[in-house]
Amino acid sequence: MGRKSAKIAVRKGAADKARGQIFTRALKDVFKASKGGSGDLANNFLLRVAVERAKKLNVPKENIEKAIKKGQGSDGVGFEDVCYEGYGPGGVAIFVETSTDNPTRTVGNVRSYFRKYDGSLGTTGSLEFVFSRIALFVIPKEAVRSEDDFTLAMIDGGAEEIELIDDHYEVSGHMSEFGSIQDKLMQLGITPDEASLVRIPLTKKELTDESALVKLENLIDVLSEDDDVVTVYHNLLDKED
Repeated sequence: MGRKSAKIAVRKGAADKARGQIFTRALKDVFKASKGGSGDLANNFLLRVAVERAKKLNVPKENIEKAIKKGQGSDGVGFEDVCYEGYGPGGVAIFVETSTDNPTRTVGNVRSYFRKYDGSLGTTGSLEFVFSRIALFVIPKEAVRSEDDFTLAMIDGGAEEIELIDDHYEVSGHMSEFGSIQDKLMQLGITPDEASLVRIPLTKKELTDESALVKLENLIDVLSEDDDVVTVYHNLLDKED
């Protein structure tokens, strides 16, 4: 797993090229965390992580509060999670996670994006053997007092891999161990920069056709920019691999 797997597996936003896109990505994380639990930061670990990250990115406080309220359904609108699976140009697998108050609108938009850029939507479960879901935590290096104690605690919590990369640790494990690893971090008094269940590709697809690559990039970008889309995963073979 580690750095490359997580980096290749997930494309958050349109490569975070612009400040507004960075804000959008952060607010989607806040919304998702709020929707999945309490709107109280003291009782929702993931929400606390998402809000702290949004603050570090200088997302306006009022925008963060709106995202929390939206996730709690305080505006009277109910959202449901819907996933879409398909293939982009060159046969690259694409997994799209959405949260929507109008599935008909969302599937129509997603299908139109795939068609526009020479891709096709598949049936639910068609990418079952392409992606694996793991628990991933990103912890700032300065939050760890003792690497040995931290490593032992993470292993005890169910982590399968602990890797120091530059100024942060990446801790990953089976998705079923998410809560256990989370509890260990809370016991240590550590709040990660990121905490989520992500999908990593078990197989990767090489794409040498430049025209197809451009279309794939455009497809991923337009999907990521859709208001209903939370995260886009793909299995494109990175040049660094």
